[in-house]
Amino acid sequence: MHALDHLPDDEMLAGFLAFELPPSAFDHHSHLRIAWIHLQRYPLDEAVRRTCEGIAGFATHLGVTEKFNWTLTEALIRVMAHAGAADPALGWQAFLDANPELRQNAREVVARYYSDERLALPEARVHFLAPDRTALPA
Repeated sequence: MHALDHLPDDEMLAGFLAFELPPSAFDHHSHLRIAWIHLQRYPLDEAVRRTCEGIAGFATHLGVTEKFNWTLTEALIRVMAHAGAADPALGWQAFLDANPELRQNAREVVARYYSDERLALPEARVHFLAPDRTALPA
């Protein structure tokens, strides 16, 4: 269980977007949850945009812009959507339980689609780049 999992979705999202959560909320688990909340509420492309803009904004707020990578984030959101994150019948914990690899080794998941070299490109940090290994799930 993550330290912020006790927060209701509305509080988690509002706190994240208003930069009111502690800096420790800028972690992989919280990013997955923000993406999951957006996927529960919006069509895929809007969920991607809102999530990426929110995480980029939080990174800027914390002064760690180098830690945000749009391509990596969007790829994970699209993988999450394919794995059922938009299904209203699948709660947050049930989604995590069904997809442990997203929580435990997201880099390995993304490596199926992207080389490290592609993700390291400066433009990958600021906008989405198509995968260079295999297409993302539709």
